Amino acid sequence: MKVLVALILLVQLPIHKAVPAAPPGPLGCDDPESEAAAEFAVNYINNYSHHGYKFALNRIENVRVLPQGLNNEILFLELDLLETECHILNPTPLENCTVRSFTEHAVEGDCDVKLQNLDGKLSVLASKCHSHADSNEDIVRVCPDCPLLVNLNNTQVLTAVTAALNYHNSKTADAYLKLLEIGRARIQYEPVHLVFVEFAVAATNCSAEEAKDNVDACQLLPDSQSNFGFCTATMAIRPLQDLQVDCKLYGHQPGVIYQPGQDTSAGLLPSVVQGFTNHNLRLSHNNPVASESSSSEFPTSAVAAKSVVKRTVGEVAQHDKVARPVGFVPPPPPCPGRIHHFKI
Repeated sequence: MKVLVALILLVQLPIHKAVPAAPPGPLGCDDPESEAAAEFAVNYINNYSHHGYKFALNRIENVRVLPQGLNNEILFLELDLLETECHILNPTPLENCTVRSFTEHAVEGDCDVKLQNLDGKLSVLASKCHSHADSNEDIVRVCPDCPLLVNLNNTQVLTAVTAALNYHNSKTADAYLKLLEIGRARIQYEPVHLVFVEFAVAATNCSAEEAKDNVDACQLLPDSQSNFGFCTATMAIRPLQDLQVDCKLYGHQPGVIYQPGQDTSAGLLPSVVQGFTNHNLRLSHNNPVASESSSSEFPTSAVAAKSVVKRTVGEVAQHDKVARPVGFVPPPPPCPGRIHHFKI
């Protein structure tokens, strides 16, 4: 009898069963892990760009995750970037670089990046990028009088750059500067004819005074002493002629090396920009060290790994304001993600 009562009581007792924590759901474009991976990817892209300007994240278009095992996953990101005002040689951290405004004729970058997240550490396996300027029609529609980007080898542009650099060198007692590359050029025709140029420069082993005697003897400083800089200039052509120039040197930056496409000592432009309005963010890379990759174009040892903490179910539930069943994981935010600056 006692055995029967015990059995009846046992059946009536509630059964407590441990519910295993469900794994986090798929990543959304605005998820913190996606944002961290995108930030890492953008810094990588800027570190390996050799011409033009630094780019900042504008939007995550898409993110896909491919699990590879315990604490190992592959992330595929589609990123929209925007050109900043910082040249690639500028030591200013990206977070302090101003994104160029829409009316300055914005340039957009499109990148596909493949990363590995192994034990919370990110590494870039492959990346492919290109960039393009917004259409003239889009700019004129918003700002009819705004100057528009023109080809970097435009005759007026080359004249303005040459005049600006000659003017600076004639007014300084410091190092004689040589042109590295023209970064941007815009022309306004009405009501005043103006040419706006931006260009990267580097100090030589000559002073400006010494260069007057034999400019051909002036050579760029060796990598161990290199000193890069940047100039902006505005040349007024009509109704009055005028020239305003501002050049700044950044000082020596250990490890920073400029890689010209062709000889630019005489103001010649690298062939990659002939007939183009902006330096294309051409970056195509496969990590030769990673098992997920096959070809070798860029090493990755110079890029520091960044820790990424994956979401847990508890963290997700903590931010969920609505009461949910145990183990519920809300769906990720939709893709594409939020726009950080403006849409082109």
